[in-house]
Amino acid sequence: MTVSGIISAIIVGAIIGALGRLVIRGRQNISILWTIVIGIVAALIGTAIVGPMSDTNGFDWIELIVQVALAAIGVLIFSSLRGRGATR
Repeated sequence: MTVSGIISAIIVGAIIGALGRLVIRGRQNISILWTIVIGIVAALIGTAIVGPMSDTNGFDWIELIVQVALAAIGVLIFSSLRGRGATR
């Protein structure tokens, strides 16, 4: 993977992760780094799921929706696991 590919993965991961956090109501106690990591993983999994079924050469809205939904699920899981271990 080239440097530009890594930078684009980080940017796309940040956008997907942020959109995933916006979908969820309330405050999530996770850092921006974990948001980017969850976004990158969600983007990769969403592309793997929808990519073979895609028939467009342009922007694929279905793929974006799946990626954001996966990011929202990832943020929910991460924040719930992180919330259990924290003491108040």
